[in-house]
Amino acid sequence: MQTTRQLDRFWNARQYDRLARELLTARVESSPRLVAELAHPVPAAAMALIRLDELNQGFHPLNDKLIRTIIAAQEGDGGWGDLVVSALCLRALMCNRGQGVAIDRGIAYLANLQKAEGAWPAYPIRRTPEDPYVSAFILFHLADQPAFRAAVRLEDAVAWLAQNEATFDDESRRLWHRASLRCRLGAPRPLATASN
Repeated sequence: MQTTRQLDRFWNARQYDRLARELLTARVESSPRLVAELAHPVPAAAMALIRLDELNQGFHPLNDKLIRTIIAAQEGDGGWGDLVVSALCLRALMCNRGQGVAIDRGIAYLANLQKAEGAWPAYPIRRTPEDPYVSAFILFHLADQPAFRAAVRLEDAVAWLAQNEATFDDESRRLWHRASLRCRLGAPRPLATASN
């Protein structure tokens, strides 16, 4: 899906499943699991907002509708009911240098759910086990964001994923490889020293 007209048409027709499927077809993070999880209004809005940003359409009239949909769905704890959807909504709101209370609350939500080992659970319950797919997805979408990096223990998450990679299913391993690139690219660079 390349055009803003198509995004607008699917959104206004409330074809959220088709919108999500079309948006995910050419993305590196796409998977059957993700297509099923994102075929709802809020994650479809987040994906559409990310796509509009990629198309340099940050001021398209559809943006306001999508942002309102995402912010209205944010829950009292700062998340959007699911860690994958929460990461996607945060990424969408951070497009075009977005900032604000909704982003701060969303980042705090993910930081609070990060387990002692560094990974995130499959469900928004701290006592559930670590999930490599969810952890890799969160890092894939947010590791290059300075506010996210400052709020979470990124090094612990990267270390946990690297240490446990041999146990991952193919989908989680593929996503982790993509996320690890973002973790390295988003790392702050050392300050250059002046030579005398």
